[in-house]
Amino acid sequence: MFRRLLCLSVMTILASCQSAPPPAPRPVVRDVPPKVSAPPKQVEAIERPSSFSALPNWQDAAIELPISAFKRSCVKLQDRSAGDYLSANAPWAGFVAEWLPVCDAVNMAEDDASARAILEAEFLPVEISSPTGESRFTGYFEPMYEARYTPTPPFTEPVPALPADLVPNGANPKQRMPDGRLRPYPSRAEITTNGVKAIAYAHPADVFFLQIQGSGRLHFPDGRTVRAAYAAHNGHRFGSTANWLMETGRISAGEASMQGIRAWMDRAGPVETRKAMNHNPRFVFFRALPEGDPALGPEGAQGVPLTPLSSMAVDTSIHPLGVPMYVETEAPGLGGKWAGLLISQDTGGAIKGPVRGDLYFGTGREAGERAGTMNAPGRLWVFLPRKVARRLMDENVANPSLKLTAP
Repeated sequence: MFRRLLCLSVMTILASCQSAPPPAPRPVVRDVPPKVSAPPKQVEAIERPSSFSALPNWQDAAIELPISAFKRSCVKLQDRSAGDYLSANAPWAGFVAEWLPVCDAVNMAEDDASARAILEAEFLPVEISSPTGESRFTGYFEPMYEARYTPTPPFTEPVPALPADLVPNGANPKQRMPDGRLRPYPSRAEITTNGVKAIAYAHPADVFFLQIQGSGRLHFPDGRTVRAAYAAHNGHRFGSTANWLMETGRISAGEASMQGIRAWMDRAGPVETRKAMNHNPRFVFFRALPEGDPALGPEGAQGVPLTPLSSMAVDTSIHPLGVPMYVETEAPGLGGKWAGLLISQDTGGAIKGPVRGDLYFGTGREAGERAGTMNAPGRLWVFLPRKVARRLMDENVANPSLKLTAP
């Protein structure tokens, strides 16, 4: 930065500086309204901007990985129109144009101390509360499963590849028949009866849980690892196989875990296993991708790789993607009472509500065990650029239905 300023100030004297490229121009920005009106259901959930000193454990919170995750989210803004809302569902979060400067500032951070100082200078934390008082924070992970290139007991279940006859149609994909007609895509039972192309083969229980998780990694005996990335589903409802196994007396409540269901499948054999799996008519297809950086997870809803203990899934009907958030909750897998900086980079069908988050723990069994212990209420703050936060506060003060919290 200093060198660029120096070149600009003396470029008529120093010819060597003339070779430095000029800074890339920003997109043309439309006039930004002085105030943003958000839908009532969202405005009622927003509290008055607070201060960083009010955040629990802020000075000791990990910064390096969340900042790296935020920088990846910032890259996604470069291709967007600066005059657009950051999120059409969350206009209270401001415009892309108001986030580009804070992204530039964060990109200048050289270490944890400077990153923390930049966050404090550029943002204000805004606490989010639910009108119902409800809050919930859980954890999720990316599974890692043993796989084979050909069916080899007990790795006999195909990890299904995206079929050529599936025609995307929102939540209701169609199947293109040989004569060109379209029909609703078949259920799990019909798909497995007719057979599927496979990207690999794994234990039936592992494939079943992979389809529930939506993505994972497959590890082969030759040391190769690939990502099984979500490609599509057949449009049918999700049915709980675990509940069906308990209701029919096949397993007890204490066995209704991944390990318990896998053990039951090994005892029951392929016919009973198929019957149980078919109780869930939803069927998920995958595409094989290179593993890439093994330290990062799969792509989240924002289209950037998830970062362990730094990425969080949120309700995108309320919150924008790609913004810093701060959470205080109970996380037994992280030592109990926990508070930390996270970036909203994913979403999920079960993630509903203004104070609802699903923390990404990473890949593999240990991450899964730690994620499985997290299920508690908590508090949530969103970091907003100071201009956006102050405008939001002005808007909120004028709204008598809003519950305000003193800074």
